[in-house]
Amino acid sequence: MHVIEQLIARNIVDHLLVLPAGQPRLRENEPAATGAQRRAMCQFAVNSLAPEIKSRVEVNPIEVLREGPSYTIDTVEAVAQTYPGDTIVVIVGTDAYANIDQWHRADELKSMVEFVVIDRPGFPGTANLAIDAIDVSATQIRQQSSNEIPAAVAAYIKEHNLYASK
Repeated sequence: MHVIEQLIARNIVDHLLVLPAGQPRLRENEPAATGAQRRAMCQFAVNSLAPEIKSRVEVNPIEVLREGPSYTIDTVEAVAQTYPGDTIVVIVGTDAYANIDQWHRADELKSMVEFVVIDRPGFPGTANLAIDAIDVSATQIRQQSSNEIPAAVAAYIKEHNLYASK
């Protein structure tokens, strides 16, 4: 949420699409939450934003609705058709950008988009945007109660018994 707020407040993007991941190819384990659940949590989180920021953010389910592996290049091609003539900016952390050459059709992707790389504390790499990213991972947030989770998202997680210790 902090990154979204910073990107909008600094006018780095005009409109921001939050894209819950479908079936990420480079991830070791399957996500614990279904695509529909990740989409719902993203929407609850976006709804918690201040109105002037929320009005510029959209949760787009394109990846969770896609069958099979989810590749960023496919998403970018679809988004480009929806927003013809717009510059598409892909926002990633230094951890993800360090593996960019392993991404499907990476060279094509690099030619189609601008990357905004945000420093992830504890991960090597060079960021091109200083945003004072919070030193917390999604795994840490899932494993403990955190102030980083909007109340509606926390309630959804509890209601659906997601990320509970096994």
